[in-house]
Amino acid sequence: MCLGTAGSANNQLTNPGFLARDSNSGTLYMSSGVDRIMCWQPNATTGTVVAGGNGRGTTTSQLYEPLGVYFDSLSNSLYIGNYGAHNIVSWPLGATNWTLIAGSTSGTCGSTSTMLCYPTAMTLDSMGNLYVADTNNNRIQLFLAGSSNGITIASANFPGGVALDSQLNLYVTEQYNHRVLKFMRL
Repeated sequence: MCLGTAGSANNQLTNPGFLARDSNSGTLYMSSGVDRIMCWQPNATTGTVVAGGNGRGTTTSQLYEPLGVYFDSLSNSLYIGNYGAHNIVSWPLGATNWTLIAGSTSGTCGSTSTMLCYPTAMTLDSMGNLYVADTNNNRIQLFLAGSSNGITIASANFPGGVALDSQLNLYVTEQYNHRVLKFMRL
């Protein structure tokens, strides 16, 4: 075991989900079943709440079943797949609130170009474009940097994870078909 045991204290984890790593410091960021994102420094035995932790909800100081987490070193922010709130938010480290990047502010699931339905994971490319696994809509949404209007760039059966390689080829886990899809540079 590397980190944590079951529970909600800062040295414990509850259903840890996705995790992100700061390649410069080695810090780990991970989602937790208690509506928060935890930060674990290398060799630490206790984590720190860096996002959420204020009860489940849709206000800008709360998270609702966060799953995916992505660390953006350029903005020193976490991008969070706020699964139960149907949105992707950016939470700068040290801040007490998030900023909406895509999806609903009220926790509403939707399938239009500005809405999401149970987003799980996301990644950014070097231009700041956001790729989102919009799980219950069975699609991958691309949000160009600064835009809240998504473009469907791929379909997948219950996509769960997304990753880009250095050539901007997109990899998507397709949970119900038990496979990984590769989409050539878009």
